[in-house]
Amino acid sequence: MSKRDWDDAFANMAHVDGSEKLPGLWSERAAAYRQGSVRIDESLAYGTDARETFDLVWPDGPPKGLAVFVHGGYWIRLDKSYWTDLAEGARQNGWAVALPQYTLAPAARLTQMTQQIGAAIAQAASMVAGPIRLAGHSAGGHLVSRMVCEDSPLPAEVLARVAQCLSISGLHDLRPLMWTQMNADLQIDEAEALRESPALLRPIAGAKVTAWVGRAERPEFIRQARLLALIWEGLEADTKLMIEDGHDHFSIIEALKQADSPITEAFAK
Repeated sequence: MSKRDWDDAFANMAHVDGSEKLPGLWSERAAAYRQGSVRIDESLAYGTDARETFDLVWPDGPPKGLAVFVHGGYWIRLDKSYWTDLAEGARQNGWAVALPQYTLAPAARLTQMTQQIGAAIAQAASMVAGPIRLAGHSAGGHLVSRMVCEDSPLPAEVLARVAQCLSISGLHDLRPLMWTQMNADLQIDEAEALRESPALLRPIAGAKVTAWVGRAERPEFIRQARLLALIWEGLEADTKLMIEDGHDHFSIIEALKQADSPITEAFAK
């Protein structure tokens, strides 16, 4: 048993005042966005499982390409319906934005979720031509980083279109999660941690990856961002690290709704 309190290391809500109200706020704002004038194709299937669906948010004109945002929630909670409004910044920049969801633990293991996100992106890519840009938050940062590893589940023709990967507060070395209480649901073992941790894998040749994290986040998330950027730089990926002042684990994604914010520029400018 580890002597470090890994549950506290990953306990974002416990260290952000008022965070217990955030899921309700996210849900309300996303629902209001869906009721607006933006064209959104909801719950498009990419598989047969009930959660194997994605929403596709369209720009006003012909899309310049596909932007994908993968949600977080430690692989055990939340779904695409909480985040629809986060598509707005990329949408205003002319991108069609896919928001996939995936089967949660304990019903699925991380290995299955990786395959699901690959299938979701491939399906969305069949509907939108042009370059592909990936972004994900927290657990979603892990999943989009896995898409640009050498053993990516993406078909070669889809992977060749991926122009950028943005991991926001992403988890890139899964081994510490084995020491947490949530691993009762995740069921990560050493073999899966080695197989599914982006920082322990090789990126595809020419991968362009940005690890973005808030300076007010838990230190472990800053370490995880540094880890991916540093290790993949040594494997000749084009990596960038952004530690943004004034943001915690939850406020860090808010500016994705703005067309001209730095984080939107890194995603889909």
